[in-house]
Amino acid sequence: MKPSEEEALRLHRRHGSNDAIIRHCRTVAMVAAILGEEFERRGKEIDIKATIAGALLHDIGRNRVQTVRHGLEGSLILEKEGIDESVVQIVRRHVGAGISATEAKELGLPEHDYFPRTREQIIVCFADKMVDADIVRPFEEEVRRFEKKGHDVGRLMALKRNLGADLGTDPEALVFDKIKGTS
Repeated sequence: MKPSEEEALRLHRRHGSNDAIIRHCRTVAMVAAILGEEFERRGKEIDIKATIAGALLHDIGRNRVQTVRHGLEGSLILEKEGIDESVVQIVRRHVGAGISATEAKELGLPEHDYFPRTREQIIVCFADKMVDADIVRPFEEEVRRFEKKGHDVGRLMALKRNLGADLGTDPEALVFDKIKGTS
């Protein structure tokens, strides 16, 4: 099943998500929808339902843990709920700008590749990086946060660059134009 917004919100409530997590996920879903709809408008293949469901549920694992492990925990919750594998993988792969199998092992995660690979996974990963709490913010703010934490800024920048190349436009500019109503 690829849950609707209403079904996703029920899952959040069932698993103890607080209002802040839900507001964040809804804002990420709004950004992801803007990007997904632009792919559709340009005639590029996208599973918009999986994209939005994944965005709505990407932080459901924060009910269990506040670390990088929340992506894995969220995906495990969704697997048990019978959620479509495409949505499960969006949730599993949205953390950071991707995590290699070696990094996963060092972080205490199962030794798997957690890089966003599909268009839907990349959109949700990127959308999440544009949202702090429930505020859409410049991508540069996330770059500065990555720098402060010693994370791989090059990988983060590649996420935006690759999404832009696939989309055919700057994804950040598109999001802000749509929010401001200029597109």
